Amino acid sequence: MEKLVIEGGRPLSGAIKIHGAKNAALPILAAGMMAEGTITIHNVPDLSDIQVMTGILRALGCRTEHQGDTVTVNTSTANSSHIPESLMSQMRSSIFLMGPLLARFGKVQVYQPGGCAIGDRKIDLHLRGLAALGATIEESGNTIVCTAAKLRGAEIVLDFPSVGATENIMMAAAMAEGMTTISNAAREPEIQDLQNFLNKMGAKIIGAGTDTITIEGVSQLTPCTYRIIPDRIVAGTMMIAAAVTRGTITLENVCAAHLTSAIHVLKRSGVQIAINGDIINVSCLTRPKAVERIVTSPHPSFPTDLQSQIMVLLSLADGLSIVKETVFESRFKHVDELTRMGSDIRVDLNSAFIRGVPRLYGATVEATDLRAGAALVIAGLAAQGTTVIEQIHHIDRGYDRIEHMLSHLGASIHRVTPVAT
Repeated sequence: MEKLVIEGGRPLSGAIKIHGAKNAALPILAAGMMAEGTITIHNVPDLSDIQVMTGILRALGCRTEHQGDTVTVNTSTANSSHIPESLMSQMRSSIFLMGPLLARFGKVQVYQPGGCAIGDRKIDLHLRGLAALGATIEESGNTIVCTAAKLRGAEIVLDFPSVGATENIMMAAAMAEGMTTISNAAREPEIQDLQNFLNKMGAKIIGAGTDTITIEGVSQLTPCTYRIIPDRIVAGTMMIAAAVTRGTITLENVCAAHLTSAIHVLKRSGVQIAINGDIINVSCLTRPKAVERIVTSPHPSFPTDLQSQIMVLLSLADGLSIVKETVFESRFKHVDELTRMGSDIRVDLNSAFIRGVPRLYGATVEATDLRAGAALVIAGLAAQGTTVIEQIHHIDRGYDRIEHMLSHLGASIHRVTPVAT
C-alpha cells in the first residue's frame, strides 16, 4: 500500500489554485444521465471517487473521457440502470444515480453503498423521498430495486437536511410530472451548483441554498457544458495547514462565501485572513489561540468535513477548546492517531476536549477515513520529525494529489509506492 512520508516543521509559503469540488462533481455527473447526448464538465478534480463514478457510468453503457480537469460523458449509449455492486461498494456517492436513472429509465437497481466508515449513514431519506414521487421500492438483502412508470410531484419534508437525499429528490423531481417542494432541504453550496447545472439542462428549480426547494417538472433535459465550483473543504484544509505550520499562503479559485463559518473560527484562533474576490491570503506567524466551543452542523454552520482538520490546529493552540460533533457519530477516529503524535485530547460521547500542547511529534499513523487522513497530513506538516501516513487511498478520494499541492507550498512530503516483488 502507498504511504505519505512527511518531514515536519516547515512553514508553508506560496500560492496554489484550489481544484473543483468533489461533492459537486459527483451528483452533477450523475445528473448528466438524465439528458441524452454529450455533457462536458470543467474543473473536475482527478480523484479516486471521480474515477469510480465514471467507471459506473461506463458500466451503464456511457462513453466517458477525462482529460486534464474536463470530463465528457456521452449518455446516448446508456443501456442499463443496474449499478454493479463491485463499484457501488467503493463509493457512497454512487447512490446519487438512483434519482437520475429512475427518471430516465423508470427503474434502477442498486446496493447499499460503501464509502468512509464515519458513522451510520442510512439511505432511508433517499428512498422515502423517491417513494413520495411515486416510486415502488423493493429491498431484498443488500439489493434495492426502484421502479416507477411515471414520477409525480409531491410535497416532501425531510426529517434531517440530508445533502444526498435533497440532491437525489431534486434530480428525480426535475423530470416528474407537476410540482415538487422539498422542505427542510440541505443548504450546502454543492446543492446550489447542482440546481444551476440542472437548470442549464432545462430544469425549472428554485430555492437551492435555502431550506425550501421548488421543482417544476419538465419532460426532457438537454446536454450542456458546465464548470464546477471550487472545493471549499480543500480550501479550508489548506488554510488550516498554513496556520498550523505558522505559514503564509495564497489560495486562488476560492469562494469565500462558502467558507464563512470556517473563516470565522480561524479568525477567532488568531489566523490572519484577507479576501480579495476569489483569492484568499492566510497567515499565522504566532501560536494560535484556543476556541472555546465549535459545534459541527449542516451548512451554513461549521462543516463536519473540517472537524478533524481544525482539531489539529486546536491541538497546538494556547488553551482548552471543545469540539462537538453533531452530524456523524463515528467521526473521532483520528483522535487516537493524533494522540500518538502528542495531542492532548479527551473524548466524551460526541464532544472532544482539546488542551493545546507546544508541539507534535512525528509518528507512523493510519488514515481511517478521508478527512481524518487530511488531518494527519496537517499534523505531520507541523510535527517535529518524520510522519508516515498509511492507508492513504482514503485521502485520494477527496484531494487531487495532496502531496503535489503541499510540495508546491514548500512542504517536505512525498508518496512512497512499494516495489512489486
